Amino acid sequence: MRRIIGGLFLSIDGVIQAPGGPEEDPSGGFAHGGWMAGYDDDVTDAFIGEHIMGAEYDLLLGRRTYDIFADYWPRHWDNPVGERFARITKYVVTSTPGTLGWEGSQALVGDPAVAVARLREADGPDLLIQGSGQLYPALLGAGLIDRLFLTIVPIILGTGRRALTGGAPAGLRLVDHRVSGTGVIMAVYERDGAVRTGDFSRQDGA
Repeated sequence: MRRIIGGLFLSIDGVIQAPGGPEEDPSGGFAHGGWMAGYDDDVTDAFIGEHIMGAEYDLLLGRRTYDIFADYWPRHWDNPVGERFARITKYVVTSTPGTLGWEGSQALVGDPAVAVARLREADGPDLLIQGSGQLYPALLGAGLIDRLFLTIVPIILGTGRRALTGGAPAGLRLVDHRVSGTGVIMAVYERDGAVRTGDFSRQDGA
């Protein structure tokens, strides 16, 4: 069975929209595109490289992120990321499967949770979600995301698209982490059963 890994750049208030540049995704009038660039450093790059660039995976994308990537990365094939994205399979959750023009793309149609669950059971490398915020509620709700790689930037954006909403309750355990000199927190979590609850008023000595 393949693991599904969710990789997200997000602000303190959970915004994931357009971390890479001003023109990446200005939808909804979003005016803060490129907010990750001012906080990137060698520590952040090394940790991302260790967990993402050092692993084998195929991409799992929503249609909005796919269109952004398909417009950008084929024009940057000489970049290590562009070279990798060119050769791996891009699985795309979409209602218009006939419009995927990026070589190596495969459409997933119908209910996202059903289509992704079927793909997860097949043989192949792990599946990495990049961006694709609209996928998370359905996949988290169905318990299909095995690992979350969160790069949390010390900013509050106030507006913009968010991803980690609407999922089913679940406990997580921290498996790796790092903090950069610019205050970026990188944390890798895996599923860890149910949410543990308690009552402070009933603890010993209360």
